[in-house]
Amino acid sequence: MARQLAAKQPIKFRSSKHNMDYVLLTVVLFLVGFGLLMIYSASSYEAGIDYNDSAFYLKKQAQSTALGFVGLFIMIKFPYKELQKMDVIAIIVSAVLIMLVKTPLGITRNGASRWIDLQIITFQPAEVAKIGVIIYLASIIQRLESLGKNVVRTPKGLAIVFVPPTIIAGLVYVLTSNLSSAIIIMGIAVAMIFVAVPDYKWFVAAGVTVVAAVVALVAYASTIDVTSGSFRMGRVVAWLHPEAYSTDKAFQTLQALYAIGSGGIWGKGLGQSMQKRKFLPEAQNDMIFSIICEELGLFGAVAIILLFVVLIWSCMVIANKTVDRFGSLLVVGVMAHYAIQVILNIAVVTNTIPNTGITLPFISYGGTSTLFLLAEIGIVLNVSKNCR
Repeated sequence: MARQLAAKQPIKFRSSKHNMDYVLLTVVLFLVGFGLLMIYSASSYEAGIDYNDSAFYLKKQAQSTALGFVGLFIMIKFPYKELQKMDVIAIIVSAVLIMLVKTPLGITRNGASRWIDLQIITFQPAEVAKIGVIIYLASIIQRLESLGKNVVRTPKGLAIVFVPPTIIAGLVYVLTSNLSSAIIIMGIAVAMIFVAVPDYKWFVAAGVTVVAAVVALVAYASTIDVTSGSFRMGRVVAWLHPEAYSTDKAFQTLQALYAIGSGGIWGKGLGQSMQKRKFLPEAQNDMIFSIICEELGLFGAVAIILLFVVLIWSCMVIANKTVDRFGSLLVVGVMAHYAIQVILNIAVVTNTIPNTGITLPFISYGGTSTLFLLAEIGIVLNVSKNCR
């Protein structure tokens, strides 16, 4: 009788609060820890000379990382569906913050006006804008799809979806001269719209147009001198002929390539980089991947790339298994952000594309970037608790 009653009892599934993706969390924890180690290794020599403290950059990054983990745990507990109510606010706040860089609140570093100083915290509004665009697009696409499956594909629907992110990217480029962040914002938008509107012919046509424009730009750049064009054009020319501008535009790129080449397969050993000794400018920032290659070799570089692949793959699995459309699109946006940023950073370091300032997630030095990247992971982990 007991067995018969047991057989009639409904199957009890494990509570969703235990379904958080711990594989993703483990990968992120490893990347953050490895990033702190590499920041110390890449910056200790320069920090010791400039600040008389070899751990100067490590301490500042550790503070931002601690704050980032606070944000991560808050977003894990925060009901992510409430973010949908903030879609319009998110895009408006992003635009306002970007415009504030041209007010007395904005500060300039290394010739670039990209930061806002609120006394208690200094941050780049472009990083806020990336999350704002993800929230806006996830919400607005879900709302339009609720009105009808093909509403997003109409000219009006596409305008509602695509115009605000384009405006944000334009503000970032015009007001802060931050081309890399503008590219990332547009890449996030394109990826999320591609998921919502899987009409390949339009994206193929747009891709062919972009490629043709890039080819035409490169062909034009190959015919001019680096001093006769704009700053951006100068970087393209230096990318095409780095050896001709080894003491100016291409100096950082060539030093990064020297670091990569000298690392070999197994590297020189942790802390044994020569390029970080004032040869490679800002080694702890955009070019930290080259220091990884020099100290840990091809083996270390491939290992880090594989960890990012696991991170992006985990996000894709979560997006596919999420029970609601809004949560799925949030994860797609975060996944696109990470994928684009990792690919662009490694492409710049290896001189596959022209040099543009872009950090390697969790590993490069940068407090604002780490803070918001960890907050995004918190959103993904929150969504993962509601997967099938």
